[in-house]
Amino acid sequence: MAKFLIILLVIWLVSRYILPVVLRWAVKALVKKQAKKFGQQFGQSPFTQPPPRPSATRPATAPGEVHVDFVPPQAEPDTKEFKGGEYVDFEEVKK
Repeated sequence: MAKFLIILLVIWLVSRYILPVVLRWAVKALVKKQAKKFGQQFGQSPFTQPPPRPSATRPATAPGEVHVDFVPPQAEPDTKEFKGGEYVDFEEVKK
């Protein structure tokens, strides 16, 4: 009976404290391996920061001002407006 309890205690300790650490390490290694493989397909290293984008030179704006980079051209208004159609009398047909 004592041997059974000791074995049960050892199994509980291993599953409680050692197994999560081992699983965490294994998953971390697997994810790094897959990320490296994925990065090689696209010619980049998966664990490095991407190069910063060059920012366009913008004039300094005061706080609260809005700067608009692009204003789309406005369409010319149509001169032919639809003024409505012809009235059609509706009759319900019953059988």
